[in-house]
Amino acid sequence: MSAVDHYLNAFEAEAAGLPGRGQPWLDGIRDAGIERFAEVGFPTPRNEQWKYTRVAAIEKRRFGLPAAATPVTARQLEPFLFSGLACDRLVFVNGRYASALSSISEGEVRMESLAAVLKNEPALVEQHLAHYGDMKRNAFTALNAAFMLDGAYVHLPRNVAAERPVHLLFVSTEDGGEFAAHTRNLIVAEEGSSGKVIESYVALGDGGYLTNNATEVVLGANSELEHYKLQEESLKAFHIAALDVHQDRDSRFTSHAVSFGALLGRQDINAVLDAEGAVCNLYGLYVADGRQHVDFHTTVEHAKPHGTSREFYKGIIGGRARGVFNGRVHVHQDAQKTDSQQSNKNLLLSHHAEVDAKPELEIYADDVKCSHGATVGQLDDNMLFYLRSRGIDKEAARGLLTYGFAQDIIDHMSLAAVRDHLEGILVRRVPAAESVAGIL
Repeated sequence: MSAVDHYLNAFEAEAAGLPGRGQPWLDGIRDAGIERFAEVGFPTPRNEQWKYTRVAAIEKRRFGLPAAATPVTARQLEPFLFSGLACDRLVFVNGRYASALSSISEGEVRMESLAAVLKNEPALVEQHLAHYGDMKRNAFTALNAAFMLDGAYVHLPRNVAAERPVHLLFVSTEDGGEFAAHTRNLIVAEEGSSGKVIESYVALGDGGYLTNNATEVVLGANSELEHYKLQEESLKAFHIAALDVHQDRDSRFTSHAVSFGALLGRQDINAVLDAEGAVCNLYGLYVADGRQHVDFHTTVEHAKPHGTSREFYKGIIGGRARGVFNGRVHVHQDAQKTDSQQSNKNLLLSHHAEVDAKPELEIYADDVKCSHGATVGQLDDNMLFYLRSRGIDKEAARGLLTYGFAQDIIDHMSLAAVRDHLEGILVRRVPAAESVAGIL
């Protein structure tokens, strides 16, 4: 049986039990998703967007929907929480909402399981759900649309400034077997609202599973959202995700995407600045070692005038790992006065590490300021010499310089508790980790 047939059969068997089944508009989305996946199948290197990332290892597996997992305790989650951060938290275990582990305060911000919304109040999400991800371009987004099982719905009402961040914690357990968690998040910020949302994807154990996530963000006029995406999956797992953002007039979106885990990790970030004065800031850090493969694809669509975008991504690649960055900025003909900057810098820690960097500018307006650049290199010998002359051994010096290379990406984050958490992980991933930790 082919991989496509496997998922077609699974959809036929599972469709009736998926949340919201029986709602004509949602059934149409699910049916369109599986039909599109049946048409195109898994992407191959002949697809330009997947030229450097092969998903044959995913195609060979026969992932099914997750079964009920062994209960997870609050203590098991402690390593993945942010010390000192007062936040609301929604926890999902193997793709399903775990209310006993979640903590939601009363307030104007609405946050709950997407599966519950689709079951009880589907009209709440009909206007936006699955309207922004491109199923025709991304087969995994199509597969997610067909099988979306659960996830989070976060709604910021008009002119509400959320006092507490929302933490969406997705936990995968080893006893879940080879499952695929098709999670879907919908974040809607109404006009004049503001908030912060953190998505964390973590693992208990080293299972070989698939996380296939899609997150949609809708920003109303004059709204602001700071979004964090932290990926710490099992080193035997596969993580495929899409973040699709739609921005209205004078809205401001800031993304911090950090990838530490997974055997294969792919993140597509697509932002459409669909009204004048929209601002989009994208920051990213990816760290890979061993035989990990990490891929970031970004697309910023400047559709209207006076839009501003900034992209800063850094990669640290060691062992025989491979990093990919493809950043595309598309300035439409009517998008005069666009101001866009893109930068991608990569640090290779071994002779076998590899990076493929592909910045792209596609400009159809004549009154714009746009720039882009990409670098791939190794640690500076002069800086190494300087540190060694101060009594720091070679490996510790390498570790300190590696840490410093990534630090400015983390420094852009406004939540100190998240910065501290990531700095702790980063220190453990650099050369001579114990020595570096002692110096810092």
